[in-house]
Amino acid sequence: MTKINSVLGPLDTADLGFTLSHDHIILSSAGIRQVYPEWLDRAQITKDAIEHLTECKAEGVDTLVDVTTLDLGRDVEVLAEVSEKSGVNIICCTGIWRDIPRTFWEADPDDIAPLFIREIEEGIESTGIKAGIIKVANDAEGVTPAGEIILRAAARASKATGVPISAHSWSPGRVGEQQIPIFKDEGMDMAKLYMGHSNDTTDMDYLTDLAKQGVWLGMDRTPGAPVREGPSGEDRAQTIKKLVDAGHADRLMVGHDWSIYLGTSGAETRRLFAKHNPDRFLYITRRQLPRLRELGVSEADIRRITVDNPRRFFES
Repeated sequence: MTKINSVLGPLDTADLGFTLSHDHIILSSAGIRQVYPEWLDRAQITKDAIEHLTECKAEGVDTLVDVTTLDLGRDVEVLAEVSEKSGVNIICCTGIWRDIPRTFWEADPDDIAPLFIREIEEGIESTGIKAGIIKVANDAEGVTPAGEIILRAAARASKATGVPISAHSWSPGRVGEQQIPIFKDEGMDMAKLYMGHSNDTTDMDYLTDLAKQGVWLGMDRTPGAPVREGPSGEDRAQTIKKLVDAGHADRLMVGHDWSIYLGTSGAETRRLFAKHNPDRFLYITRRQLPRLRELGVSEADIRRITVDNPRRFFES
């Protein structure tokens, strides 16, 4: 097996177990914790996260991939404490989400890639905690010039370190069709590319084309958000079933894109999210997997999606 970086140190891929491929503990903004620490109750968020992930561990969740970047208020010390006290492995990320810092807008990818590499090989913010995945993001605006710089920097960092990429993609607009050619132009192995939020669409032509190119499809907006249009929880389960029936069970992973603290939204939106999914990181195990079984997805395919595929992704 392969050793990868977790927030508590090297982790054997054999120990990943049941893995949520895309979630968050804290979502905020760059610099808030350092400059305005009173804006969020870090201690309470940590306590809540430990309690919920302890519950998750008891119900079979072994690993959570936290793809919270610098511009989303990444706090790796909280992740380490939550992992240690809950027993759930947490893999954190380097990279940049959609709020690309102005200083990178016209930078050379070769100047940014070493920053990502340092966070993989040496650690983040002098903590010694090393990133195990690289996060990038392009949404409804498509791949902007600044976004392309980040994609190319991420690809170069991935090739230098062997660490895979998790790409936030806007699937209703088929943005993956813009992202993949850039990664291919950089000579990246598609087995190291995870296309997040692929279940925000039910466009099977688009999804099967991505799968045939060898990328991983993130069925990781589950059950979806209450504040944006998109497929229902049932639609998302049906999409997984259709992809399994089409022979693509070996390219799927699951997550929620949920967070313990949604600091990128106001209090009313947080209440809507809590009401929409009271199960939080347990929605998949409590609700989606039972529904997939009802739809006829086999236990072998469920294990493939939740255990085997994440291991293969990190070993690729």
